[in-house]
Amino acid sequence: MESWHRRLFQLPRTLRWQLFLILFAGLAVAHVLSFGVLFLERYTAAKTMMLGNLEKDVGISLALLDRLPAGERHQWIATLERGNYRYELGPGLPGVPELSGLGKEVADIIQTAVGQRLPVTIETIPGVRQRVQAHVTLSDGSQVTIDLRPRVMPLASWLPYVLLAQLALLLLCTYIAVRSAIRPLHRLAMAAEALDPSKEVARLDETGPAEVAYAATAFNTMQDRITHYLKERVQILAAISHDLQTPITRMKLRAEVAEDGPGKEKLLSDLSEIERLVREGVAYARTAHGNVEKPARIDVGSFVESIVSDYQDTGKAVKALQTIDAVVTTRPHALRRILTNLIDNALKFAGEAEVDVGRKPDGKIYIVVLDRGPGIPDGQLEAVLQPFYRLEQSRNRDTGGTGLGLAIAQQLALAIDGSLNLKNRSGGGLAAEIVLG
Repeated sequence: MESWHRRLFQLPRTLRWQLFLILFAGLAVAHVLSFGVLFLERYTAAKTMMLGNLEKDVGISLALLDRLPAGERHQWIATLERGNYRYELGPGLPGVPELSGLGKEVADIIQTAVGQRLPVTIETIPGVRQRVQAHVTLSDGSQVTIDLRPRVMPLASWLPYVLLAQLALLLLCTYIAVRSAIRPLHRLAMAAEALDPSKEVARLDETGPAEVAYAATAFNTMQDRITHYLKERVQILAAISHDLQTPITRMKLRAEVAEDGPGKEKLLSDLSEIERLVREGVAYARTAHGNVEKPARIDVGSFVESIVSDYQDTGKAVKALQTIDAVVTTRPHALRRILTNLIDNALKFAGEAEVDVGRKPDGKIYIVVLDRGPGIPDGQLEAVLQPFYRLEQSRNRDTGGTGLGLAIAQQLALAIDGSLNLKNRSGGGLAAEIVLG
């Protein structure tokens, strides 16, 4: 129950609704207070006018009735009647002498108007509505009753509708203002989420209010800098790779002509690992720009079968479970690199691999590489897609690899507008699924 109440009185989590509620609540309270002050001022003015007119009217009316013969007074009763009080010949209704609020003010006004020359008794008549009767004894001993139902200012029937219309207009204006203020922030968030230096994305519009234009310009500048830095990274790694190839080749040639011995084989192995690490590092850096390849239409079934045939020709235990006849537009070289990395990973840890191609219920094409290896702990299925992350912590290149194969496949999958998902199979093994966008 406490959590329900806490959620009820808690501000919404979105900035749009927080600003909307704060602004609307503040403006609505100010509007209601302004309306209340206006109503109070009108009430005070109307009450002052009513009491002033009552004092003059009662004094004149009683003086007239006092001077008229008793037989003619009833002819003037209807003429002297007003909207909130009337005159009656007779003692009136029995009441109580307790007066409060507006009734006491009316009683004081009547007492002042009558003065000391005519006896007056003022009582409150019990009932739902406020009602006061003043019993005045005229000079000839007859009684006149003033029956008052004080009304200061009746509200017009249309006034509540005007208030509701004003609140509705206030609600609409607040919503439009908050929406206009939040829209640039929403566009900035969407642009930041879609930020991908490897793709051509639309730049933010640098028009509008000064603050919005400045933020859009800063974001576009940041995007240009990130793209420039990534290109520099690829260029630097390519240059390092090129510069390292020569000394590595010289070292391998010198090692090969050296005398045979255990040190020679270890040296050649180390040089080969250095060469492979440099080559794969550059390949990973270049996958950030995997979209430089032009898209082409391919038959997925034939494409996968050709890759499987290439492995089978080299004696590798790779087979295709099923394929489908489907044509997709993608980047063939990037897709081939993804599949070869996944198949190589399956062969390394399971000795064999199976490739399955199909269509999901939403119509998207998927390619899944299956193996019966040791699999990956569930808590590390996402981590293995990061660069240089290896389940094998011994740093042994023969068992752990460079830690870039799955990272390259993941980055290339994003570059071709696809996705790569890893999951363990029941009964052991791993399923690496590529879904083509």
